This record gives sequence, C-alpha cells and structure tokens, in this order.
Amino acid sequence: MKIRVLIVDNEPSLAETVAEALQRKGYECQCAFNGVSGCEALAKSEFDVVITDLVMEDIDGFGILRKAKELQPNAKVIMMTGHGSIPSAVAAMANGAYTYLQKPLDLKQLRETVDKAAELAVLRNENLNLRQRLDKKFGFEGIVGSSAAMQKVIERLKRIAPTDATVLIQGETGTGKEMVAQSIHQNSPRKNKPFVGLNCGALSENILESELFGHVRGAFTDAVSDRVGKFEFADGGTLFLDEVGDMPMPTQIKLLRVLESGEITRVGSNKSIKVNVRLLSATNRNLEQAVADGSFRADLYHRIKVVTVNLPPLRERREDIPMLVDFYVRLFAERNNKEIKAIAPSIRKRLIQFSWPGNIRQLRNVIESMIVFDIDGVLDTDDAPDELLDGFFVPDSTDEKLIEQEKSPLLLGSESGNAESNSSDETDSDSSDNIIDAHFVSAPATPSADADSLQALVGQPLEEVEKRFIELTLKAVGGNREEAAKSLQIGQRTLYRKIKDYNL
Repeated sequence: MKIRVLIVDNEPSLAETVAEALQRKGYECQCAFNGVSGCEALAKSEFDVVITDLVMEDIDGFGILRKAKELQPNAKVIMMTGHGSIPSAVAAMANGAYTYLQKPLDLKQLRETVDKAAELAVLRNENLNLRQRLDKKFGFEGIVGSSAAMQKVIERLKRIAPTDATVLIQGETGTGKEMVAQSIHQNSPRKNKPFVGLNCGALSENILESELFGHVRGAFTDAVSDRVGKFEFADGGTLFLDEVGDMPMPTQIKLLRVLESGEITRVGSNKSIKVNVRLLSATNRNLEQAVADGSFRADLYHRIKVVTVNLPPLRERREDIPMLVDFYVRLFAERNNKEIKAIAPSIRKRLIQFSWPGNIRQLRNVIESMIVFDIDGVLDTDDAPDELLDGFFVPDSTDEKLIEQEKSPLLLGSESGNAESNSSDETDSDSSDNIIDAHFVSAPATPSADADSLQALVGQPLEEVEKRFIELTLKAVGGNREEAAKSLQIGQRTLYRKIKDYNL
C-alpha cells in the first residue's frame, strides 16, 4: 500500500528536499509551505504521516498537531525543530506527536523514522480492514435470511447485543448458533475485546475445568507450567460455551460460582482472580427436560438463560434456501477458483424440497461438494451427492411457490451477506432409501393407478407398496428408467438397486 506523507514547512527548499528523499523510498508526498496550507491539506486529503516544522509564522507545529489529531487521529505526526526548541518538541510529544527530529536534518535518520511510523500505519490499516471484515461477516446483515422467522431472530439480536445480558442460544445442530454468538459480540460494546469459544461436549471433566479456569504448575501430572483459562483470556470480552448442556455436573457447580462472584480460581490454586466476561451459551438439548431429569442444575439454567434466542431449523425456513444457496455457490466457487454460471432447475428443486436434517451445515457441505465436482459450470445431477439425489421430501404449497420463482438460472452477481458459521458437531442424516412415505400417495407426482389396485395395497408391508409404485411408474413411462427415477424423485442408482431387489 502507498503511504501518504504531508510535509509542512515555511522553507519550500527544505520541504521539497524532505519530499524528494522520501519519494525515492516509494512514499507519496505532498508539501505545504505554511501552516494554513497544511491545515487545508489535512482537511482535504488523508495522510498516514505528517512531518511539520515546529516554528512557523502563521500556524505553528502545535496548531498542525491539533488539527491532525482532530481530523486524522491515526496519522503519525513528526516534529522538526531547531536546537533551541527541543523542550517545545518534547512538549509536543506529550500532546500526541510521534517523535521529533532536530535540524539540520539527517536524511538517513529521517527515512528510518518515517519507516517506523509507516509500519505503524500499515499495521493500523490492516487492523482496520480486519475489523471491517469482521463487521461484515458477523454483523446482523451477515445472517442470511429474509423469512419471517429469521427476521424475528435478527430483531431480537439487535435488542440483545448492546446489553451485557447473559444469553442462551437454542437450536438444532447446524442451525448457526456460533454465528449468532459472534454477531452478538461483534455488535456489542465488547467488540474490540476477545471473543473466545469453547465446546463443552468435546472435553472430559478435568480438561474442561482447566480450559475454563486455567491451572497452576503442578496442579496435575501434565501441568508443567501455569496456564491461563478461557475466562481469563476473554477478560473484558465475550466467552461462548457451545453445547453447554453436556457440561459435567461438578463443572456446572464451579461455573455457577464464577457467574455469581465474577471471580475464577485456577485449578490447583487458592488465589481468586477477578474477571469481567459476558457469557453466551448454546445447546441443541432441551435444558428444561435436562433440569427435570437431574442432568443439569436448575440454578445454572436460570442463570444462563437471562435472555434466550431460538434458531429455527432450515426445514421451517425453506424460503431462505434460495438465498443461502446463492451465497454458498459464490463463496465456494471463489474459494475453489471455479466459475459457476447456473444451477439446473432439477437440482434447484431438490435443494428447496430436501428435508435438510443437518440444517445449514449440511446445505453448506452439499454445495461445496457440488462445486468441487463440477466441470461444466452448471450445477446438475452429475455433481450432486447421493444424500441429495436419494433423499425425499414432499413439497408443500410454499415449496411450489419457491420453485416457481426460481425457474430461471440462478444469477450469481449480487452480494447477500455472510452465512452462519459451521458448527462444531455433526448430525446424522435421517434421509432414507425408502422412496415412499405416508404423504407420497397424495403427492402430485404419483403415477396414475385404478382405485381398486391402490385399495388393495392398504395394510400391506411398505416394501410391497414401494414395489407396486415402481412397477406402475415404469409402466407409465414405457420402461424408461431415467424418466422413472425423475418421476419418483430418486437417483437412478437407487432405482436400479430397487429394480434388482424386487426382481422387476
């Protein structure tokens, strides 16, 4: 990046000499030959470094320093001064100047000083860019979803974030609980402090306590040195406990004590340490039931659920699926250096109709898999994983409207915020090899058959019903297996296996 330097001095020859010396090192320089011009330059343009003479006739170096702090507080101000004005230069540093250089200038020293100031400017800009990316990724606009259910969640988050309330985030695995936790933190007064996450379900009791509270040397066999825990590390910021419902009972007792006292004690120590941490928790368990069966403390439950956020599963917000698909296609196409022009209507229909037992994580993984396997720039059945081809979900009226709206190829140009985070646990898919369920008989795609034939299937084993429907479908399409698979909404490989199993 180009570092911009403003040089302010009543002596044009000196200002130009300084500019020439710095331009040779790649700095972009602008000169102002009096204090008034210097202030005007600060008002019109942004600078990373300001070099100003201390003694000037109209507005002196102190005036330039004040103006820079007012208009560009991140700029580094370097004072140039004669020998007799050194005490004044030191006073300027006390008022916010970066450093001072004594005249006559040593150009080598000048370049070294500006180099150090420039390093700080680069670091500042990198931190600013990182902060902006975090704001974009974890801001509320980064939670993809236009459905009524998600808009309700976002409105709730906007009210929660500015407070210091303890929050319990509830939802099935894969619904984006950590993403929501990060959004709360990123939109809170603690956003410039650490966000620290810990999965309580992945650790044993002893390790979990050490991770939470830290330990001292010799506390246990492998404790060869002192260790700071998550609470200490998150001091001033936010601590996110995922799967808090899986926390062992002894650890629950210690966590409750910390929340009530605001103090932690490292494992193996008797010294209390004061911490200031906002706690966010998440779980896919029914904690009320856990309290009832004695596996979770009632007092801790009420302590961590001052405010609750309930995330709906993807199957209950399927109107958000086209937007999520659009986002993930662009995300993974860019990440894998692929050009995706469109999504075939058949796959788009399946993405909307699929039951998504693994929620957003499963959708994310399916889209990434399709992007990886694509070779022609159009996502189609040849790119889709078996779970999408073999799964079945009967569309309702909402799905039909979405499919109608999505008939044209998906355009991948606009930006639509960020997606929810990839949660830490896995969920077993509940998609089945059976292509018939209780709703299939009345589904629009059901092949025609006479009433007596269908009535005869009542009370028969499900395999017999499935076999009969495959027979009827094959008959209706003249034995074309590809058409039959499409009609039954299953993969061709699944159909071939069924035909073999039923000796059709």
